[in-house]
Amino acid sequence: MTERAMTDTITSADIQKLGPGPGLIAPNRFDKKAYVADFNTTVIDAYRRGVADVELPSDEYVGRSLIAPATAGVRDFSTLSPLIPAFEAEKCVGCMACVSACPDSAIMATAQPKGALAKAITAFAATQPNPTLAETTAKSHFVHTAKYADVPAKKGIEGADFGLFIDPMHCKGCMECVEVCAALDHNALTSFEKCDCEAVSGECTLDRYRRDISFYKSLPPTPVEYRNEKALADLMLGENAFGFVGGAGSCSGCGEGTIVRMLMAATLQVYGPNSMGIVAETGCNSVFGSTYPYNPFTVPWTNSLFENGPADAMGIRLRWDQAGHPERRIWVFGGDGAMYDIGFQSLSRMVASGLDVKALVLDTGAYSNTGGQASTASFTGQVAKLAAYGKAEHGKSEKRKELGRIMVAHGDAYVAQVAASNINHLYKAMMEANAYPGAAVVIAYAPCMPEHLISDDAATRQAKLAVDSRAFPLFTFDPRRGTKLSERLSLQGNPATKEDWTKSPDGTQFDFISFARTEGRFEKHFDKAGNPSVELQRSQEDRLQNWQTLQEMAGII
Repeated sequence: MTERAMTDTITSADIQKLGPGPGLIAPNRFDKKAYVADFNTTVIDAYRRGVADVELPSDEYVGRSLIAPATAGVRDFSTLSPLIPAFEAEKCVGCMACVSACPDSAIMATAQPKGALAKAITAFAATQPNPTLAETTAKSHFVHTAKYADVPAKKGIEGADFGLFIDPMHCKGCMECVEVCAALDHNALTSFEKCDCEAVSGECTLDRYRRDISFYKSLPPTPVEYRNEKALADLMLGENAFGFVGGAGSCSGCGEGTIVRMLMAATLQVYGPNSMGIVAETGCNSVFGSTYPYNPFTVPWTNSLFENGPADAMGIRLRWDQAGHPERRIWVFGGDGAMYDIGFQSLSRMVASGLDVKALVLDTGAYSNTGGQASTASFTGQVAKLAAYGKAEHGKSEKRKELGRIMVAHGDAYVAQVAASNINHLYKAMMEANAYPGAAVVIAYAPCMPEHLISDDAATRQAKLAVDSRAFPLFTFDPRRGTKLSERLSLQGNPATKEDWTKSPDGTQFDFISFARTEGRFEKHFDKAGNPSVELQRSQEDRLQNWQTLQEMAGII
């Protein structure tokens, strides 16, 4: 996509009317809804029927790599996994942690006034072949909670029932939501095996889930009076929160997907549905976001090269400002290679410019998109491609580059390190970055299942362990807080901020080596007795040194 694409979400119909080349900046306006409908009935339909290579011509739209917005919303993953989460409403407290954690936008929540909800269920059930069954299953998704019912009632507002729904089309069966819910001791979600026909109702599992999600989609958005501004996860109850609609080609449980979804919610729900544009540097995020013809984004985005996304975004920022749109948010998405390595200079230049451009660094600690090569974001001793464990070398030998500290050294820029395991901290940092009148860099820990050798449900858990072990400390750096470094830098969100290491529930020290024991990428660094290697001990020293440096910068020690 070009400059016009980023400003007006240009479509292939636009291209046809404008003609080739420079015509893209012409002032004409076109019916984008008609284009999207045409794309869904021609391109998407042909791919779903498996005849795209035969029926679809190679035209100028494909030549310009144009994909309509949100087309991935119709992509069906319901046959990908034999498992799907099951919801036990009576155990739910409405914390919204599972909705934030889902990397595929497959879990939706709502809070509806009790009176209106009862009428909506009755009306929907009347349209179904088996009204009694439809009414029963619809009601099973809702629960009375203190958060959405009792608290509003104390303010003289009718209480709302909280409902949670699983979209079977987008759920890949990673079960991260189950893991997150269990970690909070709620256990409202369980792993459930799909079956062709249930004994009691005689109904197929997927048919029931499809009907129930249809009911959810028939409901109005959660009224604003039931959204808690202090519980930032409630952003996901907003009408503009799902700017990432699911259906992306990411791995099951992808840590990057969760971060991207949370950023989209934190931006669109605050600034509006047409307030954001994305420059996606080459990497996993740009690949799983553009597996033609599926685009999971509702906002305009463009894929730049591996090394110049920030420069691209700077040009868009200047053009938007010139056109009178300073309020629009422009974000650059990039991974380790795009931000830590080959694209580092472009990122540095963006920050030094002071322009109102925001960068999201999806830190997997490896070049995941190219097969898991080591990067300067990789930990010492980490085993990866081009950093193998052998007789002479035992994984990566260099220290990890601390991009966050380097960005802080630039001076007047907002910088943060965040993890999806710390929901309020992440959302707050995203919102502060958006509001900051200048450049901002948010570095997010993004677990990668195949490269970290962890299970599909482990992204949030491993992110928490990375924070607790000082492998990836959280911080925010905001120049608006004062003139001193210690005033600008905050380590809030980390456990035991005055200590070197944290402690496990049993009282034992939880350090970087403890974290390394939980991931396959460090497995070869432990002997049969479980003793860590010299390289891993060196990596632990590096993590402690980094943490102590941050403590010193924040004025804690």
